[in-house]
This record gives sequence, structure tokens and C-alpha cells, in this order.
Amino acid sequence: MNVRGAAAAAAGVLAAAFLAGCGGGGASNGNADTVLNVGMPNGPLTKNNNVLLSSSPANSLGYGFMIYEPLVMTNAIRPADPGKPWLATKWDWSDNYTTLVLTVRDKVNWSDGKPMTAADVAYTFELLKKHPALNGSGIPFGDITASGNRVTLTFPASQFVNRNKILDQAVLPEHQWSAMKDPETDIVANPVGTGPYTIKSATSQTVTLAERSDYWQSLPAVKEIRYTSYSDNDTQSAALATGACDWSFVFLPNANAVFVSKDPAHHKLWFPPTLAVHGLWLNNQTAPFDDVVLRRAVNLAVNRHDVFTQGEGGYFYPEVTSVTGLPLPAGEPFLAPAFRGKNAAVDVESAKKMLTAAGYSYAGTTLRDRSGKPVTLALSVPAGWSDYVADLEIIKDNLAAIGISATVDRLDQNVWNTNVDTGRFGGTLHWTNAGATPYDLYESAMDGALLKPIGTGGVAGNWGRFSNGAATNALRQYAQASDEGTRNGALETLQQLMADQVPMIPLVAVNDGGEYNTAHWTGWADEQNQYAGLQPNKMNALQIVSNLKPAG
Repeated sequence: MNVRGAAAAAAGVLAAAFLAGCGGGGASNGNADTVLNVGMPNGPLTKNNNVLLSSSPANSLGYGFMIYEPLVMTNAIRPADPGKPWLATKWDWSDNYTTLVLTVRDKVNWSDGKPMTAADVAYTFELLKKHPALNGSGIPFGDITASGNRVTLTFPASQFVNRNKILDQAVLPEHQWSAMKDPETDIVANPVGTGPYTIKSATSQTVTLAERSDYWQSLPAVKEIRYTSYSDNDTQSAALATGACDWSFVFLPNANAVFVSKDPAHHKLWFPPTLAVHGLWLNNQTAPFDDVVLRRAVNLAVNRHDVFTQGEGGYFYPEVTSVTGLPLPAGEPFLAPAFRGKNAAVDVESAKKMLTAAGYSYAGTTLRDRSGKPVTLALSVPAGWSDYVADLEIIKDNLAAIGISATVDRLDQNVWNTNVDTGRFGGTLHWTNAGATPYDLYESAMDGALLKPIGTGGVAGNWGRFSNGAATNALRQYAQASDEGTRNGALETLQQLMADQVPMIPLVAVNDGGEYNTAHWTGWADEQNQYAGLQPNKMNALQIVSNLKPAG
């Protein structure tokens, strides 16, 4: 996760002098019809333009996606849609997604004037193959060959579930990267890309990009992009409210009051869901939550709508209603017919009846397990993650309604990370992985291949340590199936297991959205025109910038 919610105060309390130092308010922004101001609350910047490192400002601010371009532009909010040709004009999968032939676009130059070729594409994948630390998706590459304008890649197993991760890959210039001593640590001081922008200047607070003149397709109307890294959510919120910032991705606890209401005609926000969720993870390996009956009862008690409207401000992470855990509409194409229209609902009385029928009992309002011991739950969260804290306080109250005494323990983030990684927690909020299909979501919730004993860290999913052979088999079947019938059957099994076994409790969807200002620029993606996600530090940000036109 690049960004987590943190507490944001009312924007108007900040001094005007600060805003002037960060570029000024909307009225004082010069060249408003050519300059786009992007902001993120990331704090002081280090000099690192390595787009393969998730921690680099090139990624966390997003400017790397204006310099480096993908082979294919896919859409995370409409994952079933075909991708848009970018540096590849054609891509052909064969042999059940174990062979990929890419046709590389002609007449594309790097920003230093050298031609981009199929050899650069092949080199990019060879680099990932050679350096697992840079292969963030863990793609198992086989042979990689280039011939003419084509690149052929082979894989030891079907890459159906990884296909977009491969096609999304940013292409790197071999003539620059092959000269690096160690691409895993190189800061890439002067990045060379095929994108329409190059770095004009950089400070510890702002990176400015300027448009190049020899881009391979029509030049964007935006001639300069200023990426400012604000010190925290408060200062970022103020910049949005005053118009100093045109575009951001930040959690605003009261978005209408601190942003939209300042200029309702131009201040907009849109946070569509992707195929990933944030949810309540219960430790499936420790009593009493190793009991599926208790997990089912908790699932009936949790009020997802309150989590969305109160904890997530009614906009930031969209509510997940389907019993399958799939966020809609992103997951609509994958929803099994048996689960269409089946939504989660709060039902405290049914939860209580379920528990007592299974041998639990009540002493007054206190739920006792089968041995007579009161049922308690320690919920943990990083202290600074204000939306997660609010969500867990809501869940704490929900659990009290079925007799479970819960606490919300605010931890140092590093301690929390370690506890979740090693399975030393009772309950917590966490996210799932995301992909072009529901596979990544379900894999990170249920895959036995990711299961590690409590006390052992280095997990890449299954944080709740759920163990179910049918789930693991269905995941393998879905990933390796050679026909749609088998794949759909496996997916229905996974949806049934999510609904019945409750490996975790999906609450809200991971979004791909942002806050934006139409006073200077129009053409933003929105609910009516979902051509891309709206997060400024994602690959699709280049699509957004390319589509913007001066207002008025």
C-alpha cells in the first residue's frame, strides 16, 4: 500500500504563508492553462527515480509513470476490459498462457533520442528475471527472445491470472540500465523514458516535469507537471481546498466540508473500487476464532455500511456488499450466477441463535465459549491510521452486540507489521492483493500454499492463516485451467468458500481514485467516463494527463 489514511484537520486553519511557499492558492498559480499541480502527503523526498522500487518517489508520487510507459494500458476498475495498445501494438497468448508474443511499436524514441526497440523490451524482462527483488509480482519467466519487432516470452505454467501484470510492465532502456552497477539500488539520477515528460527540476518537496517535443503520439495539453510532497494530510488537504493542488489521493475524514464545499462546481472526488478489499482478519489458528461458527456470527454482526459511511468518510473505500467478498462493479463479470443479488446483512439475532445452537452460551450479555470462558478479542491497528482505528471502534461496538468483549490496541506500525506477519494477533484490519481477476483477492485470503505456522514471518498473503484444502485446490485449478468451464467452476467454489467458511470478513474495497479540480483542467475520468482509475500514483495517471484539456 502506497498510502494509508491518517487524521486530517480542517483545511482552513493553515497559514497563507505556507501555501505561498508551496506554490500558492488557485488564484496565484501562473500558467494555469499549461501547468498541472499534483500533490501527495508523503513528507520530504529522497532523490530516487528508480521506477522498479516501490519506495522511490517516482512511484509514491507517481511521476515515474509520466517518464516510463507500459506495453499495454489496462484498467484496474474495469479489469475484464481489453487493454489499450501502448508500447506494444499487439500481444498474443498461446499454449494456455504459457507463451506470449509481443509486437513492439515502431518509431518510438527514448527521451535521449535513441530508438526504443524489441531488444529493450526483452532486456526489461531479463532484468526482472535476473533480479527477483525487482520482480514484485513474482512472475516465473522462462525463455525471453527478441527477433525483429517481436519479443517472445515463455513461462513454466499458465499466466492467466498474471497476464495484466506482465502486459503492464514499464519498458526500460537497455543502453542506460545495463550500465548500472546494481539496478536494485541505483537511484537513476537522470531517467530516460519513452513517456512525454522528463525531469526539469527536483527538490526535497517538489519534482517538476517538462514536456518533451518528440513524443511518439500526440502531445498532452499539459506542458508542465509539478509534483509536491506535502508534509501530512493536513497540508495536503489545505492545498486541495485552496486550489494550490489540482489532483491528489488522500483520505479526508470530512471530504465535503474540507474540500468539496469550498468550490462545489469544481472540487470533485471519485473513488471507484478495484478487485481487492480491506477486511477484518481473525486468527484462524487460535481459539476460539478457529471455529467457523464464531467467524460466521461475527460476519453477521459487523455493520459494513457504518464502516463505510463513518470510518471511511462515505467515499474513500467503497462498501463491499456481496457475500462473495467481490467489490462491485469491478467484480461483476466474475460473480457466479448463484451469488448474484446475495448481499451481506447485519443480523444480530441470527448470530446469537447460531452460537447457542453450536454450544456457546450467554451469562447476561456476555458470550461464553463451550468451556464457559468469556469470548474476548484484541483488535490491533497502527496508531496513526485514523480510518482503520475508526473502523475497528465501530466493529468493537458491533461485537458487543453479540456478547464479545473487544479492545482496540493502537500499536507502533513496525510492531503491528511484525505481529501480522508472524500471526501474533487476535484480529486486525488488512487488505488483500489485487489483480485482473478475483484470483489475487482469494489467493491472499485462502491459499494454503501461503500458510505459515504462527511465529514464522515472511508471508505473502493468508494473513489470517486459513487452512482449507478445497480452497487451495480451487485456486490452483482456476490459475491453471485451460477452458472457461473449469475456470468458472473453480471460481464458484472459491466464492462459496468465502461465504461459508469466512476466512476473513471483507468490508470495503481498495480504490483507484482521487480528488481533483476542474477549474483549470477538464477531461478527468469519472463515474460517467471510466476510461481509467484516478489515482495519480498509478500507471493509468498518464492516460488521465493525456486526456486533460484546459478549462474554458
